[in-house]
Amino acid sequence: MLRLPPGRKPPEEIYVFVEIPANSNVKYEYDDELGVIAVDRVLYTALVYPFNYGFIPSTLSEDGDPLDVALLSGAEFAPGVLVRARPIGLLEMEDEEGTDYKVIAVPIEKVDPSYADVKDIMDLTKPTLEKIRHFFERYKELEPGKWVKAKGYLGAEEAKKYIMEAVERFKRSQGSTP
Repeated sequence: MLRLPPGRKPPEEIYVFVEIPANSNVKYEYDDELGVIAVDRVLYTALVYPFNYGFIPSTLSEDGDPLDVALLSGAEFAPGVLVRARPIGLLEMEDEEGTDYKVIAVPIEKVDPSYADVKDIMDLTKPTLEKIRHFFERYKELEPGKWVKAKGYLGAEEAKKYIMEAVERFKRSQGSTP
C-alpha cells in the first residue's frame, strides 16, 4: 500500500495519486501488491477520460478501495504523479455493485490556476457537469453485466465530510485510533 498521507491539510487540500491521464482510453490501476501502475483494460466504449483520474492515498471507501477522484485540469498528468488538489464536490452513482461516490477535485492554484475561482461543484459550467456525468454513465456501457447510473452532485462540504470519514475508516483498518 502506498504510504502517503491523504494530503497536506485534509480535507481542504488533498493529494490525488493519478492513475489515468485526461484523454486516455486506457484504464490504469495502481497494483498494491506489485507497487506499480498496471493496465486494467482498454475502455470498451469509444470514450476517453475527460479528466485525470486517481485516488486519495490513506483513505478507504465502503467498497474497500481508496476514494476515487476525477481531477479537473487543462493538463494531462502522467500516471504515478501526486497532485495537490481541493475537493469541490461528489458525484453520487449507483452501479452493479451498489452506491459509489466519485470525488470531484481541482488542482490547487499554484499547480493549475485555471480553477482558482471554483470553490464548489456548482461553480462549474453546466456543460462541464454534463460531460463528467455523461462519461461516468457511459464508460462501462459495453462491458457485459456492468452498468452505471449517476444520481446527482453533492457540494464541497459534503465531499470534505466524505473524505474525512474515509480517512478515519482507513486508520481503523490499520489498527490506528482516530
